[in-house]
Amino acid sequence: MLDQLEVELIQLKLPFRLNHVNCFVAEGYDGYVVIDAGLHDDLTVKRWNDVLGDKEVTDIYITHYHPDHFGYAGGLQQKYDARVSMSETDANDGLNAWEDDFLSTLLGNYKRCNIPEHIAKEMYENTVSFHPKVTPYPKIDHYFREHDRVKIGKYEYEVIFTPGHSDGLITFYNDEKKVLFSTDHILPHITPNISYWFHGDPNPLKTYLHSLEKVRKLKAEYVIPSHGKPFHDANKRIDEIIAHHDNRLNETLKALKEYRTVYDVCNQLFDFQLTIHETRFAIGETVAHLEYLRYRGEVIRDEIDGVWLYEKK
Repeated sequence: MLDQLEVELIQLKLPFRLNHVNCFVAEGYDGYVVIDAGLHDDLTVKRWNDVLGDKEVTDIYITHYHPDHFGYAGGLQQKYDARVSMSETDANDGLNAWEDDFLSTLLGNYKRCNIPEHIAKEMYENTVSFHPKVTPYPKIDHYFREHDRVKIGKYEYEVIFTPGHSDGLITFYNDEKKVLFSTDHILPHITPNISYWFHGDPNPLKTYLHSLEKVRKLKAEYVIPSHGKPFHDANKRIDEIIAHHDNRLNETLKALKEYRTVYDVCNQLFDFQLTIHETRFAIGETVAHLEYLRYRGEVIRDEIDGVWLYEKK
């Protein structure tokens, strides 16, 4: 199917349990288009050199600011003098998330979660370590607007805003063929991480579920994700993801028989060994579910000595 769409999938390796990211190359209006860039590391640089060679790359579309998508955008832009486009929200996040003003807030946020100091320090250092993997930063030439149209290979696609996994995540949709580049919004075998990051969207899970309903109306038949293989029937997968979050919310409520910290609830929800990198996302996802329940009026939150405590109403 990708051949029929005249799109090449470029799978780049990642040094995590989720060990790859799918990026894409296709012809655009006046040259080649790259969708997402991978981390800025030696393997990624070599792979893009091999794939792109002396092609005329005119545009780089970044679907969201997370390092495995945004990281090498600046390097590719410098090499090919290409235009970089992404949402304004995620452009701002990408240019700030690894800078001192934001990094200086992390340990205070981790204290709110009651994360032990030595673990919090490792989480902080893990975040800081990504700085060389996301720099040089790109110059953002164009901010995507909802319903912008772009040429990717054989067809034109509409830009669809689907926040949740990040505050400014975008997807691309072609109605003629019912094809969706779902990026990290819908994945085939795992559920996208929906995290509360102590900035931006105060209720990201609610936003994400709303975005799923928005995409459901498209009735996409063929889905091209950023992790895993392309698959059919977006709405079937949407139903599975919603059921997962319903179950996760019920598990979160069960964990709140008495006042509990975020760290306590996280350990109950994620009862297996996590790396420090994974712990960052597990904490973020735990807070996202707790805050969703709080906004829904099922949970209360107090703060004692700078620590957030949650309890079921």
